[in-house]
Amino acid sequence: MSRDPRGSYTLIMPAIRVESALTVPWADVEHSLTGGGDGGSCWCQWFTIPRKDFNEATSNERRELLRRELATRSPSPGLVAYVDDEAAAWMRVGPRTNQPTLLRARVVTAGSIEPADDPGVWAITCFVVRRQFRGLGVAKRLVDAGIEYATAHGARLVEAYPFDTERRPRRVNELYVGTVNLFREQGFAETTRPTDARVVMTKVLPVAT
Repeated sequence: MSRDPRGSYTLIMPAIRVESALTVPWADVEHSLTGGGDGGSCWCQWFTIPRKDFNEATSNERRELLRRELATRSPSPGLVAYVDDEAAAWMRVGPRTNQPTLLRARVVTAGSIEPADDPGVWAITCFVVRRQFRGLGVAKRLVDAGIEYATAHGARLVEAYPFDTERRPRRVNELYVGTVNLFREQGFAETTRPTDARVVMTKVLPVAT
């Protein structure tokens, strides 16, 4: 907030931009995944490796798995949001076929109507927003960017698996998958409801030109 010579105040909103995790320094990826939630221990591997391997891996090993994934996979499996040039948040977005443990999760097996082997079905599965940047609309910008990113890479639709906090309030760390209201505001529609509070939401994408 700044004060002009006449004594009135102007609210200055932070500048938010979103970049592919493939194009930013690894240190910025690390920064975006820490400082809020479980990102600094999970390193966004929950939906990519078998549960047994996840449980047996150390935090450092999971971090190296993500680093290796970013070095070898294209398109990028994640996006990084910057607030005033500081890495502030992470979101995983990509083909469901690149997230094999997700395909075995009950929310998908019981809730998705899409073929498991369709690479045109993308999924948004994880958010980490550093605590000091919450409440600024960073997650909304990430979802918008994820939709654009998926469209540009030929995706047919994007799925998300958020919690309905109106049905059952959740702890902040459990909301790494997002909320129904977040995705509804970004144009996603409820497809199915595998449980009372867990929802499968989809957004059909336009054909990229």
